[in-house]
Amino acid sequence: QVQLAESGGRQLQTGGSLRLSCAASGGTFSAYAMGWFRQAPGKEREFVAFINWSGVSIHADSVKGRFTISRDNAKNTLYLQMNNLRPEDTAVYYCAARSVRSFSSRRSDYPYWGQGTQVTVSS
Repeated sequence: QVQLAESGGRQLQTGGSLRLSCAASGGTFSAYAMGWFRQAPGKEREFVAFINWSGVSIHADSVKGRFTISRDNAKNTLYLQMNNLRPEDTAVYYCAARSVRSFSSRRSDYPYWGQGTQVTVSS
């Protein structure tokens, strides 16, 4: 069973950049499809990006062109590069894993979650 731990969240201003990391342990990282989700105050947790074991990725329309998901299977680490950040990107960001390799944007399809990292973007 894989354990996930996010890091890298902080407060920054509009237009800034940030890279989140998600360290995986306790499992074969390359065997999992990975996703990033986020939850803003008072809102449901929403899909941000997905990446399969070989690096094929899908991004939500709201972040396409600004965010990039990537993974380093040798380092057991998932990343989310976030550029041109906006106040509406403020949220707790979670990484998630699933053993089924196909794409999914549904929270319920991911059994493994990290504890989250806070990103706050001020105007």
